[in-house]
Amino acid sequence: MMHKDVEQARFNMIEQQIRTWEVLDARVLDLLSQVPREDFVPEQYRGLAFADLEIPIGAGQQMLSPKMEGRIVQALEVSKTDRVLEIGTGSGYLTALLATLAKEVISLEVEADLSVAAQRKLQQHGIHNVSLEIADGSQGWANGAPYDVIVFTASLPLLPVIAERQLAINGRLFAVVGEGPAMEATMIRRVSADSFRHDVLFETSLPPLANAPQPARFEF
Repeated sequence: MMHKDVEQARFNMIEQQIRTWEVLDARVLDLLSQVPREDFVPEQYRGLAFADLEIPIGAGQQMLSPKMEGRIVQALEVSKTDRVLEIGTGSGYLTALLATLAKEVISLEVEADLSVAAQRKLQQHGIHNVSLEIADGSQGWANGAPYDVIVFTASLPLLPVIAERQLAINGRLFAVVGEGPAMEATMIRRVSADSFRHDVLFETSLPPLANAPQPARFEF
């Protein structure tokens, strides 16, 4: 696509997909217009960079849809003093959005090839406040706790109790919880050392996180 066509497609994505899904925070909309999503999409899918769908990125994983990325960033209210833990680096695009807003992002990815590719893209865009780890983040990442923000980029069948304990006081954790077809995007806030507030933001569906803890299954 020519530059003019790319910018028109980006504008249409923001106005027709993201705004209409209740993402109205001007700071978030500006961020989505500035960080070039197309640069984080696999070459063969660049023509779909602004489409309302999840794009395959290899290793059986998918890039979140633009409206989901926007909704997550808006919900987390990331500030310049925040330390962020991201579970599932994927393409690195959501990582880039979070890093632009935060003090520091630690991002975990089980697939080494995806992590390496994301690192290259982040460096190309001058984003250096990210530490990428090739690791299983299904239980969070105790090494760097506490965090102001934790975000899971794939779904979990159960609320991540261990991970929520890694939040700082007033910290926020975003996770899509449940099993298909109905899952709940949930925000967990740590109110005090032993008190957490859970709010369901909206219903959605995401592919499952690798190695996510499973509920007990009863066999008859």
